[in-house]
Amino acid sequence: MSEQVTEKVSPEKVLLGISGGIAAYKTPDLVRRLRERGVEVQVVMTRAAAAFVTPLTLQAVSGRPVRSALLDPEAEAGMDHIELARWADRILLAPASAHLIARLAHGLADDLLTTLVLASSAPLWLAPAMNHRMWLHPATQVNVGRLVERGCTLLGPASGAQACGESGPGRMLEPDEIAERLCAASPGPLAGRRVLLTAGPTREAIDPVRYIGNRSSGKMGYALAAALADLGAKVTLVSGPTALDCPPRVERVAVESAAEMHQAVMARVGGCDLFVAAAAVADYRPQTEATAKIKKSAASLTLNLVRNGDILAEVAGLPQPPFTVGFAAETDDVEGYAAAKLEAKGLAMIAANQVGSGQGGFESDENALLVLWRGGRHRFPMMPKTQLGVALAHLIAERYAASLAG
Repeated sequence: MSEQVTEKVSPEKVLLGISGGIAAYKTPDLVRRLRERGVEVQVVMTRAAAAFVTPLTLQAVSGRPVRSALLDPEAEAGMDHIELARWADRILLAPASAHLIARLAHGLADDLLTTLVLASSAPLWLAPAMNHRMWLHPATQVNVGRLVERGCTLLGPASGAQACGESGPGRMLEPDEIAERLCAASPGPLAGRRVLLTAGPTREAIDPVRYIGNRSSGKMGYALAAALADLGAKVTLVSGPTALDCPPRVERVAVESAAEMHQAVMARVGGCDLFVAAAAVADYRPQTEATAKIKKSAASLTLNLVRNGDILAEVAGLPQPPFTVGFAAETDDVEGYAAAKLEAKGLAMIAANQVGSGQGGFESDENALLVLWRGGRHRFPMMPKTQLGVALAHLIAERYAASLAG
């Protein structure tokens, strides 16, 4: 195998948005780190940011006048806000406060910085910084999840001691790490890899009106698809019926029944490097589908069910299978059933969670996972599925790299 050399290139123009927070004191160093890498930096500050770091300092290190007012006649004469939005190759918000994240999540454009974000098509990068309780608050997590679903890239936050004297997740990453990650040319550890992923429920028709289904919303699978794409993978998502928008940079193939999902997967699996079976595929289907609506006449109705094919086992059993990751949703003995499924189907990894307990699982915005592989395990605590998708994607990429290394 030839060694792949990853070059590094710098985005030519970065618009650095600074919001109000103690971590703003690090931004002059961040500007310096970016400029060391050949980046041209235009600073835009919120009104609250000026309480922590002065525009004059940032102008001195960036070499450009700092912008803060939306309707500044002098600034608009030189570079109006629409032209500034077009100027940027990337937009970096550091520190991104809880308030700024909330405004962006709801599409507000009530100052220069939020207006620029909405008016620009440049990729958006966030380096959150806030008290750990604010970061973990459900409202913040929902807002972050919305931005991630729209294609925003998160840088951090880190965990540790905070200015308030408490400790936990919410620290802004150090300026050198932010600059390094922003300027890295490599799109991620799965760059060039092809991922086939299933998500959502399947519907097994009883008649033209009714079907047998399950409670899967597809949220976990869609979050994982988005996260894998962020790691550089080319992701094809075979999805059962959901109300979710397709993640950015992901190709979606819509199916309804288990048979349709099987057909879509087997037609594409030969060209993929990784297969992730996050869908809740129905184990059984009605033996016959009525061609007309079944009338409510009899006191009872009996359906004869037949077993659907096992997509996951069939993929894992191919002569040259992709790196195969299964999911297991269980109501009891989660680890026991997951471990048995891992071995019986010959999977590389399995992610298991408990359903029916009232927290996490189907239809929820949160989930917890126990991930098993031969000789290893990792437990993810309850967290938003968008955040969990990112964490699981990194673990999958790590285990896949280990499998290639032998």
